[in-house]
Amino acid sequence: TASVAAQHKHDSTQMDGPLASATVSFGAWLTEPVVDRFATGGNTRTQNSHEVTPYDVTIKAGGSVNFLISGVHLLLVYAPGTTMDSINASLIEFAVPPVPGPLFPGFINDPANRVYRGLDPRAPAPLDRAEVLTFAQPGRYLVVCGLVPHFLDNMSGYVTVIP
Repeated sequence: TASVAAQHKHDSTQMDGPLASATVSFGAWLTEPVVDRFATGGNTRTQNSHEVTPYDVTIKAGGSVNFLISGVHLLLVYAPGTTMDSINASLIEFAVPPVPGPLFPGFINDPANRVYRGLDPRAPAPLDRAEVLTFAQPGRYLVVCGLVPHFLDNMSGYVTVIP
């Protein structure tokens, strides 16, 4: 039988130093005009910037990136060599059954070269969350928001993984 570590792909190698991890803001709440998420019941979707900051981070192979996601965003990561133009933006996944309220624009759902698709932000969970990814292989990974209007507005960045 395989060990528990092998089943879960655990690696006991210690990562240390400035390139062991990085933090990326995936969207951010604006402070001007004044945002009061508590008073509005959390319906502040137009008061969130649709940016990936920093645009390009560098880590060592085996290191991790902490994506701090603010608001309605879907984290998609594509393999090295993928460009925004190579993602088929006509492959859209809509809510089934339809989500009540404002018309849901759908998510980009092109699986070609996709190495990670994050949590569904429509689920009954906090909109603000962290998703931590480990990158084992060197290369320059494209990171995008899969919400159609954000994707079309070029909400993207890169994770560069060095040996």
